[in-house]
Amino acid sequence: MRLIIYTVFLTFVSCSTAIDNKSSFKVEHRGALKDMMHKGDISAKANLSELKDMQNLYALGALENLKGEVLILNSNPFNTIVIDSALTFDNSFSKKATLLVYVCVPNWKSINIPNNIVGYDELEKFIAEKAEENQIDINEPFPFLIEGTPASFDWHVINWKDGDTEHSHEKHIHSGLYGTIKNQPVKMLGFYSDSHHAIFTHHTTNMHIHVKTDNNEIAGHVDALVLGEGMILKLPNETH
Repeated sequence: MRLIIYTVFLTFVSCSTAIDNKSSFKVEHRGALKDMMHKGDISAKANLSELKDMQNLYALGALENLKGEVLILNSNPFNTIVIDSALTFDNSFSKKATLLVYVCVPNWKSINIPNNIVGYDELEKFIAEKAEENQIDINEPFPFLIEGTPASFDWHVINWKDGDTEHSHEKHIHSGLYGTIKNQPVKMLGFYSDSHHAIFTHHTTNMHIHVKTDNNEIAGHVDALVLGEGMILKLPNETH
């Protein structure tokens, strides 16, 4: 029992310790999309309270029982839930998550996104290319930030119906609140991996992205994205 407790403790304090010689960060994850989709398992896999003392923490995911979205930016929670058909922010570490991806990054490097990078697939390719150029191992998962004003993005905040055991991507999108936002300044957190399909990325993409508008009116999962001009990509700074 002591060994199990010590192992869990080491996992959750990993953000405040050196990881290895390859990079200054290590992406951790709990839960898996395939367990939700194929097994209907939406039980808690992580307690956000275990992360509250971590510095430079960035995280995204889905809350326990698929009752909302997780978004933590630089140790500040912007979690969202649906109450009486309205979007509500939960700025605490009191919730549990059925899916969680997290990392600690103390320093970021800003990269201008060319204006001809517009679509989701183009962005995915651009992020991988720039990560390689900046000594990030793209064979391992890594985080990224996007800042600026996209032309539009589709978003949702899940609010799964109790007792529903039939899961699909479309039902996840439409179970709660969703919509399209145009020309609003945002901050986005994403995780890139080509080896975590059905774990924390869907099988058609290498990215999982959440978004928060700068006016703090919307935060949730990104379903589609059209970039605007002058947007910024931020990658972990491995050369500082």
